[in-house]
Amino acid sequence: MLSGNKVVISWIVISIGFVGMPEFMSSKTFALCRQRSFLHGPAGIRSDEEKENNFFGRVSFMDAALLLEYGWVLLVLIGLEGILAADNALVMAVMVKHLPEEKRKKALFYGLAGAFVLRFGSLFAISFLVNVWQVQAIGAIYLLYISASHLLKRYVFKKEDTHKETKQSGFWPTVLKVELADIAFAVDSILAAVALAVTLPGTSLPKIGGLDGGQFIVILAGGIIGLVIMRFAASMFVKLLKERPSLETAAFVIVGWVGVKLALYTLAHQDIAVVSEHFIHSGTWKLIFWGVLAAIAVCGWFMSGAKKQPEGAQIEQKNSSRERA
Repeated sequence: MLSGNKVVISWIVISIGFVGMPEFMSSKTFALCRQRSFLHGPAGIRSDEEKENNFFGRVSFMDAALLLEYGWVLLVLIGLEGILAADNALVMAVMVKHLPEEKRKKALFYGLAGAFVLRFGSLFAISFLVNVWQVQAIGAIYLLYISASHLLKRYVFKKEDTHKETKQSGFWPTVLKVELADIAFAVDSILAAVALAVTLPGTSLPKIGGLDGGQFIVILAGGIIGLVIMRFAASMFVKLLKERPSLETAAFVIVGWVGVKLALYTLAHQDIAVVSEHFIHSGTWKLIFWGVLAAIAVCGWFMSGAKKQPEGAQIEQKNSSRERA
């Protein structure tokens, strides 16, 4: 997963706003761009060859702090998408389990195709509503709900997530059930992703719906990675969560903490103004937020030691090793 993160972060960096060619700018705009270091190269008239070489070289990159903030949110999104994708994959596997192998593969293919279409459909629909503060409030409540729901279910009510096998049915009824499950997971995934990304600062990229271009790219990258995880790495992710159960808890604590951030972001909206907008964008708040988030992630990893095997399993493992010897 770490190698995938590097690829996606590099994609975001490369995608951050190409500045228009100075040949299409007025001389005043061109001078202003040079003053702000948006363009590179020596002053003066350039040859056609130099212009051609620098056609794609005039790129405006985010500063290090902004890139770090986007990278952190992308990492959180990858973790959240991994959990939701693994859950989605488990449900699909249970639903198609009774089918013959050939039909099972087709049903899974249709399920993955449906998940792809529904995720992006949900993303484009939600992107046009994201700037409405009521939608932001719903996103904050939603993040806090899924975080609290998981923690209460796990530590208060002591319930474990279970996936009961459905009754056997034909091929197309099974595909329909898979698609209905995909709708729920698509809304679940995109709403959580938008709620996470909407608190990111804006970039120079053009808006898509109500979302900043940079925010949209982060959500899009998270969605694509979620589908890749669902297709290729869901079983490994489930195995990791079983070996280190506290990692899942840490992920949901982070989701709740981001929900707190979004709630403050909503309360700072100009139509509400309960919280100072200056505080939300201050360095002090950002230091507190990212410091707490990093602490949760680090503590979650170090406190999630490998799950101990039952005594019977340990004895069996020892006996098998002795027999091999």
